[in-house]
Amino acid sequence: MTNSPIFIQEHRDPGSRARTGRLLLPHGEIPTPAFMPVGTNATVKAARYEDLQSMGFGIVLANTYHLYLRPGHELIRRAGGLHGFSGWRGNFLTDSGGFQIFSLSSLRKISPEGFKFRSHIDGSEHFLRPEEVVDIQEAFNSDIQMQLDVCSAYGEDEKKAKKYMLITHDWARRAKARWLTLREEKGYQGSLFGIVQGNFYKELRRESAQRIAELDLPGIAIGGLSVGEPKDVFIEQLEHCSGLLPADKPRYLMGIGTPDYILEAVENGIDIFDCVYPTRTARNGLLFTARGQISIKKAVYEKDFSPIDPECSCPVCANHSRAYLRHLYRNGEILYSMLATQHNLHFLADLVRGIRLSILQDRFAAFKKNFLERYEGARHDKGAR
Repeated sequence: MTNSPIFIQEHRDPGSRARTGRLLLPHGEIPTPAFMPVGTNATVKAARYEDLQSMGFGIVLANTYHLYLRPGHELIRRAGGLHGFSGWRGNFLTDSGGFQIFSLSSLRKISPEGFKFRSHIDGSEHFLRPEEVVDIQEAFNSDIQMQLDVCSAYGEDEKKAKKYMLITHDWARRAKARWLTLREEKGYQGSLFGIVQGNFYKELRRESAQRIAELDLPGIAIGGLSVGEPKDVFIEQLEHCSGLLPADKPRYLMGIGTPDYILEAVENGIDIFDCVYPTRTARNGLLFTARGQISIKKAVYEKDFSPIDPECSCPVCANHSRAYLRHLYRNGEILYSMLATQHNLHFLADLVRGIRLSILQDRFAAFKKNFLERYEGARHDKGAR
């Protein structure tokens, strides 16, 4: 059994790196592997926290960049952190804003000291250093906070990728120093995770993994994957990167949330993962089923009185038909987004529970094969994606 201050590995699949474990966090233990719904503004869009709890989710991701801009971290601190502000009694992981540096490239400037950016809301200028990002997340009382990092785009040249990787390493060192100070002076209980970067260059990834591991932080994340690269490149880099990470730390793969990518992540020893995909696509008409996604907006479902997925145990499938969901969607009813989001998240929660059980029973490979044969091989709605 592998142990760290916040992670206990419980069982390892004999045929892969897949494993089960427990994350020991201030607002409750999290069995792993675990999917984290994304609650950008301290809310998972179209979902109530009570429903997330009933599905078995114990951790939600919130976005530091957006919450820093509105309503502001000091207001959230006065409300009792994100838990007091939002009413969520589970754990919060907060990202650092690094992905926004990447995605809002026209509004930012990166330097070794930090990053300057313009708010996408009102155009106001801000400058944040890695130490300040730690302070902001301490104000949130984040259970897990992420270091500030620089993510580079697929296809970036090696020289620039290395520059951004080295900045990320320096920011991790500075973030750790500030985090340790807050633990000592304020009794902050949240954990800091470092982030491996290096773009799609294997030697850079190797160097990054080594240098981040040497900081001996409570956990390690793999950043900079699933940023538009082909799937085979994603899998190759994931296999390479995950093999470089220490076994005694929880491993977080940032930004993946489709069943096929989740299965690849787990097979490579990833413990936690997140993505907006299941909730965003739900609101846009795409719904998970055991036989692939369906696009509920299609006319074929107008008179289809069967559930979204006959094999699903969620309340939506128990009480509502495809025809009704299509009706709600076409009429712009708010209830559509709520029901579709509940279904997609319930589907992923069930999937991850099944994955955990298969690892414990030493049959993960068979579980993955059987799931994907049905999910990818029987797409009866080929236009869904």
